[in-house]
Amino acid sequence: MKYVLGLDIGTTSSKAILFQRDGTVAAENEQPYPILHPNNGWAEQSPTQIEDSTIEAVRQVTQSINRTELIGIGLSTAMHSLICINKNGQALSNAIIWADSRSSDESSILNRKHPNIYLSTGTPLHPMSPLAKLVWMKNNDVKPYHEADYFVSVKEYLLYRWFGEKIVDYSMAAATGLFNIHDLKWDQQALVQAGIEEQRLFEPVSPFTKITKMNPNIADKMGISNHTPLVIGGSDGPLANLGIGAINPGETAITIGTSGAIRQFSDQPLLDEKQEVFSYSFTDNLWITGGPTNNGGIVMKWVQDLLSGDGKQYSVDDLNQLAGKVSPGAEQLLFLPYLNGERAPFWDANAKGSYIGLQPRHQKEHLIRASMEGVIFSIYHIGHALERLGNQHDVIYASGGFARSSLWLQILADTFGKPVKIPASHQSSAWGAAWVGLMAIEGYKLEDIKQSIPMKQEIEPNVNHHEVYQKQFTIYKELYDKLKDTFNQLN
Repeated sequence: MKYVLGLDIGTTSSKAILFQRDGTVAAENEQPYPILHPNNGWAEQSPTQIEDSTIEAVRQVTQSINRTELIGIGLSTAMHSLICINKNGQALSNAIIWADSRSSDESSILNRKHPNIYLSTGTPLHPMSPLAKLVWMKNNDVKPYHEADYFVSVKEYLLYRWFGEKIVDYSMAAATGLFNIHDLKWDQQALVQAGIEEQRLFEPVSPFTKITKMNPNIADKMGISNHTPLVIGGSDGPLANLGIGAINPGETAITIGTSGAIRQFSDQPLLDEKQEVFSYSFTDNLWITGGPTNNGGIVMKWVQDLLSGDGKQYSVDDLNQLAGKVSPGAEQLLFLPYLNGERAPFWDANAKGSYIGLQPRHQKEHLIRASMEGVIFSIYHIGHALERLGNQHDVIYASGGFARSSLWLQILADTFGKPVKIPASHQSSAWGAAWVGLMAIEGYKLEDIKQSIPMKQEIEPNVNHHEVYQKQFTIYKELYDKLKDTFNQLN
């Protein structure tokens, strides 16, 4: 038997998934690591912890196979991380991740003075962007900024340490805000603002780039041959689309884990004058356009923690059961889910979460349902921005932790008024990474992945519920603009 390994390095854990060629999962392992908050609004991770967890996840799944049975590895990584490293591959800083908001002032100034950077890079000018983080480092005279030989993402950090290669795939490069998505080169205007030279960044390459000769010590720890080919892959966004089968026009992927996103592939960059969405390069002829939300499953974790206590602990199933007792619309209760600020479509780190319309009749089950609906409305709001650019949502593909909730999936189908397809496996980014590996190593074709994704039963929208949600959303979409000044005053 032959296997391909999909390695998905995410925000809270590294997942190693061992697949057969047909997409059947043979083994999987997940190794967590914490997010560090040394100051208010900061979000960092230890590069060493990420590396150790990733190696251990691979070791766990390769124990059951012979080294010669592993065809190769495909790599998926979360976007927007920034690490300062020296030429020996040693980290001089923690990884500053997408959730970090310390550079909100810098991103606002960039947006005001240099809006054309977005038109070149496709990355909204927001604190998530490594560009804004570098400007913050420059403005605050941060020591690692001056001492670093290179500025890299988590993916580049690992590849440099494991292979000695100074490369980055197009989609990871695009997520930095420093990469020109039209000519697939580092953008000079962005580099000037960051105060760095191109030589301090790695070379952008195709996601199908294959590398071998891993450091033998690392390979031994992983339990693999150091000649096993690793295909550089992409970021978790486009690979989730690929792994879920949303690759054609009108096919929309919605992923909700800790955070969330809605995305579509296109054959050209789709840039938005309002800068409400991103457009990242994936290959030299494919781009991924969409928008992320900061507030996905993390909202339900907050609700769970809020309601639990005094000897009562609510499980996720409990929350779903309670919310299921309430009719769509939560009896005219709305929830703005911006607990952690918001990215698309507003890109406002100062946005706040809010319940709108509370009345004495509303109980905890209404709060739960309104929270679930609010997360979906946030995704739907971004979907409207995509429609403005000419994209249609003919079929929805759903993945991530939220896809385990039949109620949440029904809310999604009812809100969009479209059928929702759900893959049997929740590991869409890992399978997308593995498939890119098979494309590079064995010549598989992009479109053939659809035949290798077992699907569950399709969720059909309820027309009556769709009408309720359309009325609710008409109110919801006006609320942010009405409350924006209030959010800023509360910041």
